[in-house]
Amino acid sequence: MKTNIIAILLCLLLVACSDKQSQLQPNTPVGNFDAFWSVIDQRYCFIEDKQIDWNQVYADYRPQIDTLNPKQERELFKAMAECIDLLKDGHVNLYSPFDISHSSSWWNGYPANFNSNLLFSDKYLGKNYQMAGGLYYNRIAQDSIGLIRYSSFSSGFSALNMLYVLNYFSSCRGIIIDVRNNGGGDLENAYKLAATFFTKNQLVGYWQHKTGKGHHDFSTLEPLTIDTADMPCRWLKPVVVLCNRQTYSAANFFVNAMRYADNCVIVGGITGGGGGMPLSYELPNGWMIRFSAIRMFDASKNSIEDGILPDQQITLVSDDKDDLIEYSIAAINSLYK
Repeated sequence: MKTNIIAILLCLLLVACSDKQSQLQPNTPVGNFDAFWSVIDQRYCFIEDKQIDWNQVYADYRPQIDTLNPKQERELFKAMAECIDLLKDGHVNLYSPFDISHSSSWWNGYPANFNSNLLFSDKYLGKNYQMAGGLYYNRIAQDSIGLIRYSSFSSGFSALNMLYVLNYFSSCRGIIIDVRNNGGGDLENAYKLAATFFTKNQLVGYWQHKTGKGHHDFSTLEPLTIDTADMPCRWLKPVVVLCNRQTYSAANFFVNAMRYADNCVIVGGITGGGGGMPLSYELPNGWMIRFSAIRMFDASKNSIEDGILPDQQITLVSDDKDDLIEYSIAAINSLYK
């Protein structure tokens, strides 16, 4: 696993070094827009995948920029943010001293499939839940099922944390792992958590990075492998992973990896995707543009950028119970019998 991470980070560093050539634009509205447009055109890794006519975007927006003066920073920011929204990619953001662009186009219109009040009600995690690193956990369904809530892969956990959690669940029939509304974080934590549910090293996908300015200039595919040595403790009973459209980035990768665990079922809604690793670039005026620079695939070499379909699509419709958790309890019980 560490070999995968180090290789990806080295490629991001090489891309960052090559991007410095684009910083020759002047600090004017036109210069900043052209630098912004060029770095997306040359270094963003999903132009072709998303079938975006980026030249047409330039043609549509460049005339607006011509009319701006240097004091019209907010108008310049708004135009760039609108261009970004067309990418439908939560990994692409523009950072200025007065605002950060944010796109909801990739998850708007999908069922929420998550209710925090229900999750932390006495029926499920309750008020007396326990915490081990970034993991919230408790036994539910008359202590027969373990429930883990992992809200962000930015919150770490150790092998010792996981050992205590699994020991607490030792008498349970199975585990439910809830990564709904998990926006991602540290990819290493996704590897570690997934490694808990494999008995041997497992190929779960591939990655590649841009090697040139052309939309088709990519490196060869490199394997992404779950290494069981990263997490010495194991869970071999049934496990259900809950996801929704706002399961994104590192959480999306975790869901993809768990599809290859023999004892796992994915339940909920399609994930949000985010199958690209982001890189940041500084515009001439000091604003930062973050964009996807490395793209990831599943083990069949299909892109995971647009999301992963669950094994069982379940929608949260009830007010007094979590339909996804209830389905998962029934699924684990049926396997136990």
